[in-house]
Amino acid sequence: MATISYLTRIEFDEGAVSRLPALLEGLGVKRPLLVTDRGLVATGMIERIAGLFAERPAIFDGTPANPTEEATLQALARYREAGCDGLVGLGGGSSIDLAKAVRLLTGHEGPLAQYTLVAGGVSRIHGGICPMIAVPTTSGTGSEVGRAAVIITAEGRKLGIISPFMLPSIALCDPELTYGLPPHLTAATGMDAISHCLETYMAPSVNPPADAIAIDGLKRGFGAIRAAVADGADRKARWEMMMCALEGAMAFQKGLGAVHALTHPLGAIRELNLHHGTLNAVLTPAVLRFNRGAIGGKWDVLAGILGGDPAEVVATLCRDIGLPSGLRAMGVTEAMMEQVSGEALKDHCHATNPRLATREEYLELLHELA
Repeated sequence: MATISYLTRIEFDEGAVSRLPALLEGLGVKRPLLVTDRGLVATGMIERIAGLFAERPAIFDGTPANPTEEATLQALARYREAGCDGLVGLGGGSSIDLAKAVRLLTGHEGPLAQYTLVAGGVSRIHGGICPMIAVPTTSGTGSEVGRAAVIITAEGRKLGIISPFMLPSIALCDPELTYGLPPHLTAATGMDAISHCLETYMAPSVNPPADAIAIDGLKRGFGAIRAAVADGADRKARWEMMMCALEGAMAFQKGLGAVHALTHPLGAIRELNLHHGTLNAVLTPAVLRFNRGAIGGKWDVLAGILGGDPAEVVATLCRDIGLPSGLRAMGVTEAMMEQVSGEALKDHCHATNPRLATREEYLELLHELA
C-alpha cells in the first residue's frame, strides 16, 4: 500500500510577498514574529517587508547558518516578550526551520530532542501550535513545504523533527525575493534543490506523484541553474529555480537518502559551520555512483534528462558553477569523517536510500570525496 499526502497551501507569484499582512490576518494573526538572519537585515529586505504592515512586526534576526536549539529558545523568548500570536519564517531554510522549531515550542514543552524522528517524537507532536507563514528568499531547501525542521539540538546532534503538524500554514513563494542572491549562494542553494529531486526520485518507496514532481523539478533546476548563477536578475531562471526548490521538497515527503544522511552530521560540526547545500553538491556524484546498481531503469531516466552519466554530469555542473570539489578543501578532517560515518547510520534519511550503506561504506564515500 502507498500512503500519499500532499501538503499545504502555496501562494507562488512574483510580488506575492505584498500579500503577507493580509494572509496573516486571514490566519487570525495580529502580532507576528518575523524570524530571519542578520545577513538579510543588512540587505534592507527585512525593513522593506516590515514596511508592508500597518504596525511594525516584532523581529528576531539571530538565526545561525545551521539552526540550533539555543537560537530557538532565544527566538521563543522574543516571541513571548513581544506578545506574538504567529510566526513568519523569512529567509533561507535555516530561518524557516528555526521558525518551525519556535512554533513547535509555542504548544509543547522542551527540550527539542524528544520530538526528533530518531527519538520517536512524531507521536508527541500535536496541532496546538500557532499559525506560521514561510517566505523563502533562496531557492534551495524547500522547507516552506517540508514536514521537517532540522535543528542542532542541545546535545550537538543535527536531527529532524518531522510531523505533518510542522508544515507551515502557508508557503508564500515570491521569486523576486531571490533576485539579489549572490552567485555562490545561488549555486549552493540551487544544488540543494536539485539534490532533493535526485534523491527522492531514487528513494525506493512507492509514490508515483512524488516521482513525477521530482522529475519536473529536476528538469527545471538543471535547465536554469547556470543562468541563475550567471545573472541573478534573470527572471525566468529565478522563477524556475524557486519552483525546483518547491517541487524538490514536495517530492521528498517520499524520503531522501545517503546524501542527506551524511550532510546532516557534517552540518553539525560546529567549528566548520558548513553550508548544507554546498555539502549536498559535493556528496551527490559519489552517492549517485553508489546507488547505480540499486535503482535499475531510473539511472537511464536520469541520464536522459541530464544528457549523460548522471554522476559525471552533476560533478561537472558543480565545477562550472564554482562549488568545492572535495571535503578536505572545506576543512573536514579524517577524525570528523570517522565520526560522521557512524552518525549517518542514525540519521532519518539513511533508511530511505535505495542501497543501505554500512558504516564502512559511508566512510569510503567520504574518502572518495576528500
